[in-house]
Amino acid sequence: MVAPFKPIVLVVLDGLGDLPHPALADKTPLEAAVTPNLDKLAAGAALGRISPVREGVAPESDAGVMGLLGFDPEVESPGRGVLEAMGIRMELRPGDVALRFNFATADASGRIIDQRVGRNLTTPEATDLAKALTDADLLKDVGIEAVTAATVGHRGVLRLRARDGAPLSADVTNSDPFYLRVGRAGHAVRPERPAVLPVEAQASTPEAARTAQALNLYSQRVENVLAPHRVNGERLLRGALVANRLIFRDAGVRSDTLPTFQQRHGIQGAAVTEMPVERGIALLLGLSDHYVGPMGKDAVSALNLRAQSVLDELRTPGVGFVYVHLKGPDEPGHDGDAVRKKKIIEDLDNHFFGPFLKQWDPATTVLAITADHSTPCVKKGHSDDPVPLLVSGLVPAPTQAGRRYTESDSLQGALGLHRGVELVPFLRTGSWTRAR
Repeated sequence: MVAPFKPIVLVVLDGLGDLPHPALADKTPLEAAVTPNLDKLAAGAALGRISPVREGVAPESDAGVMGLLGFDPEVESPGRGVLEAMGIRMELRPGDVALRFNFATADASGRIIDQRVGRNLTTPEATDLAKALTDADLLKDVGIEAVTAATVGHRGVLRLRARDGAPLSADVTNSDPFYLRVGRAGHAVRPERPAVLPVEAQASTPEAARTAQALNLYSQRVENVLAPHRVNGERLLRGALVANRLIFRDAGVRSDTLPTFQQRHGIQGAAVTEMPVERGIALLLGLSDHYVGPMGKDAVSALNLRAQSVLDELRTPGVGFVYVHLKGPDEPGHDGDAVRKKKIIEDLDNHFFGPFLKQWDPATTVLAITADHSTPCVKKGHSDDPVPLLVSGLVPAPTQAGRRYTESDSLQGALGLHRGVELVPFLRTGSWTRAR
């Protein structure tokens, strides 16, 4: 395999893509945002669009990222649960099944009131709830150890391990009604009346049937542990939603057969990540792990740190590719808050791209900016809309005053529309090749 043309930086802005919003005079948050650094960059860059997985799929973040890194998530992903588990260094043995879960708020009938507990469940609160569930040993009577581990906020990992030697299987559906399994990846959906779903076997095997039955039993029993917990009592007293249910998705088992990023692309890579799932992807693909953790309250310092971390990794001997994942735009998309999403994009421009571009040299390094999926504020969830792509330092792009990195300008961009798996080969060679 040929050596990389230039070192590459790939910036993935989580959930960046959007649609026109009435609160922004029918502009998208990216179009409405004041972004002088991105504007200057875009005027001389090449623009286009990416379908991170494929057209028609509204991917979860893990699927979108794997696609952008050159791996087809529908056939190559081990599953979101495994990636989250790897991201928190949870032990996974052969035969273990891991699932991503959300703490959620549901009524007595199982109808989901809020899939994220108002998005204000703290990590310490979630850690206490997860410990209570693990300590309750809810599947002991069916010979299965169920371990829950909180990650960030309302998010967590559920690991099932058979105690009796009988096998388990990841070939099961989700109880989370907001995500549908598509192969080994997740596809976001928007149910009209979301409710905790019964888990079904996706294969006609005793292992899949046993796992589905165990997950349904677990789903029925968690409320008896969560509802009376001290954390929820305290939340009730202050008028907050309670975390009384778990909704889980994307079961998987660990596999060691996937090639590394370097084996596939011929480049030694590094990753600067904020969330466990992206860290898990980095570890799975053999990228150097530079985990900076969630943003916190000081966005200025956090974004400056991320910019410097990318530059530091880029200067590491032998590293020819650096992927950085910035979570910010996604959450206000889910919340339908276009004004806040616009503000976050402006912060990214000012405090990440500003300091980064001062030290970036397009003569020596390729810079690509895109997103893992669109999260339109008007839909409050992921969509299958292609995401904007900017590439600078690779292919000639005549300077065009007024050209911006936006959905509308990207639609007219010379790079066209491509699948995520085609991106890294293009960034190495300057030529698009049809995806496998």
